[in-house]
Amino acid sequence: MRFQVNDMTCGHCTAAIEKAIGAAGGTARADLQSKVVEVDQLGAARAMEVIREAGYTAQPLD
Repeated sequence: MRFQVNDMTCGHCTAAIEKAIGAAGGTARADLQSKVVEVDQLGAARAMEVIREAGYTAQPLD
């Protein structure tokens, strides 16, 4: 599933989100240019919670 994360502004942001999703048992690919994070192996609600706990706001795209 994909999420729009408009407050992702730098490489540190993408790394923090990818690391947080990984620690929760999923995988993530964050694209800074489009501000889209693609998450696998986590449900949508859990992925949004993990991204929020990392300090970012996620809006589902799928």
